[in-house]
Amino acid sequence: MITNRKLEHVEICLYEDIEGYIPTLFDDVVLIHQAMPCLSFNEINTNVKFLNKEISAPLMVTGMTGGNEALGKINATIAEVIEELRLAMGVGSQRIAIERADARESFKIVRKKAPTSPIIANIGAPQLAKGYGLKELKEAVSMIEADAIAVHLNPAQELFQPEGEPEYPSDILIKLRDISKELGVPIIIKETGTGISMETATKFKEIGIKYFDVSGQGGTSWIAVEMVRDKRKNNWKKESAELFAGWGIPTAASIIETRFAVPDAFIIGSGGIRNGLQIAKAIALGADIAGMASPVLKKAVEGKESLVSFFNKVIFELKAAMMLTGAKNVEELKRVPVVIWKELREWMESRGISLSTYEKLRKRE
Repeated sequence: MITNRKLEHVEICLYEDIEGYIPTLFDDVVLIHQAMPCLSFNEINTNVKFLNKEISAPLMVTGMTGGNEALGKINATIAEVIEELRLAMGVGSQRIAIERADARESFKIVRKKAPTSPIIANIGAPQLAKGYGLKELKEAVSMIEADAIAVHLNPAQELFQPEGEPEYPSDILIKLRDISKELGVPIIIKETGTGISMETATKFKEIGIKYFDVSGQGGTSWIAVEMVRDKRKNNWKKESAELFAGWGIPTAASIIETRFAVPDAFIIGSGGIRNGLQIAKAIALGADIAGMASPVLKKAVEGKESLVSFFNKVIFELKAAMMLTGAKNVEELKRVPVVIWKELREWMESRGISLSTYEKLRKRE
């Protein structure tokens, strides 16, 4: 059953060692310290526009869960906090709620608790290959009065999942091209922990989609999550999943590749983002906002106060990075000087991305 799988996914994310199989490569990005920043800390403004709504910081909770009462409580806690702090939030895959009416409340609670926040619906790309179309995507959007819908790409997870459906024919692109013209809200192409390459970003650019959530490697490995499940079930895929657990594009490299391929994209930099300094680096590198999942889940389970404290600390760290780079707002943060070196620089060179060309792109020049 999908519900049992969703519960098991959350339990594994909370209690098993399934993170950081490879580095995000944010350590290879250095923000240049400005000893005379020419601003005071209380001048720093982290507000940004996202999906035609103003949020208090360039940060969203990326889609994780929903599907039964216990998971609905987690969604409710997160939604209450993001409404209070004026942030944004995505929900987990709504397939279960489209197919089962009793699962819908665990998603609907998000809009009830966050009436004014940007909320993002979620459907898996394989469902489009298996018959979903405009009707189902509209249903997912209307269910939570969403401001956009994430169509998540997870071929790596599906491959190693015991009951996976690795269905990714090119028909999905044709369907999304047609659906995007009639849906009424933006489609966000979202990876799930293995990153978006320049080739993938280009495919979606060609059908008119310009919102991306890169969800690169370096945080939760969903191949590793399925590896744990394979081992528990003594599934024959367990050793293969272990081999591929670090597969994917590091988050910092994925931001660069996506910005390089689609210069006018709106990019959510996610995948292993754990603090405010990494949010600042993601934005300086080419993202528009950052996304977090795993650390939010862990704090939400502890309770609302714990999650509020976590976000306040993260936003302080972001503002500290802005202060020390002389950026009084997020637009200025996009243009602060950075050094890209070591493995990330080698990645860029091997992929044909020159530093001088990318310097203009990351600054949106």
